[in-house]
Amino acid sequence: MNTQAAVMQLEQPLSLTGGGRLDVAQIGYRSWGRLDQAGCNAVLVCPALTGDSNLSEWWPELLGPGRALDPETDFIVSVDVLGGSGQTTGPAHSGPDGQSWADRFPEISVRDMVRVQQLLLETLGIQRLKLVIGGSLGGMQALEWAVAPALPLEAAVVIAAPARQSAWARALNHIQRRALDQHGDLEMARMVAMLSYRHWDNLDARFNAHHDFPHPAEQWLDHHGQALKARFDPIAYRRLMAAMDSHDIARDRGDSSRLLAETRVHVQVIGITSDLLYPPRDQSALARALPHARLDWLDAPQGHDAFLIEQARINELVSDFRSSLGRPLLQACQH
Repeated sequence: MNTQAAVMQLEQPLSLTGGGRLDVAQIGYRSWGRLDQAGCNAVLVCPALTGDSNLSEWWPELLGPGRALDPETDFIVSVDVLGGSGQTTGPAHSGPDGQSWADRFPEISVRDMVRVQQLLLETLGIQRLKLVIGGSLGGMQALEWAVAPALPLEAAVVIAAPARQSAWARALNHIQRRALDQHGDLEMARMVAMLSYRHWDNLDARFNAHHDFPHPAEQWLDHHGQALKARFDPIAYRRLMAAMDSHDIARDRGDSSRLLAETRVHVQVIGITSDLLYPPRDQSALARALPHARLDWLDAPQGHDAFLIEQARINELVSDFRSSLGRPLLQACQH
């Protein structure tokens, strides 16, 4: 399947919600399909915490003809997240002085990520979005798009993400920050995260029959810690965790209930029945608060990571949601 990978340089400084500024910045992205003449057939895919724009690698079962993300009808765009380890500017990239940002890289927010996506989409000639979709941190971005659309938006799919970061999730991130700040140990931080991404029943089913030393569950954790250390910048990891912890769709906007109740975008909320990080109560509450929401469940044993593992089922749920929308809701795109 043909994909286009590119980098766009921002022509003006990027002001951030936390008061910082990036005088030099770029946006890395990939696209599939073609934008129609009206600029109205675009779909935006938002990666999760350590994901990137290479959708064909981490969500391949959703991408393709006849699938939820169909390049024959959609112009699909996936953007490397601001502050991460991809091609969009992050701590490992060079600042105005030619040296890497490193610890100087400013704090960022989910709203900053959406702002970067908006700048890219407008530059590409996109007038309206058919869909924004993402899971976990990507789901936070998709919800931000739904609540305060940066461009006219028809629908959003929010998978395993809350309207506001929970105290439980913040506490787990705090342990990871301690591992990074006091020990410089990205591997340990990732191991903590992996335990929040899976359900104990899933690990027991996989590893309980073994009595080896080291235990396979320990080897599994070691593998994921080492794998992330080999590919991800630790400062970027810390900045993205902080962005998740600051996530609150109502921040500086007033009452959360009112804000959600006034949301006009059609939203599919997908919860995972075994999710320990963002449990089903979060998705139930979000769907109840949105006037045009559809709540679907991914009944899977793996926990939070199931949206990356049970791809065929996610594809079915999203495809059905998109079909249920019927004719395009944004009539201004029709000629």
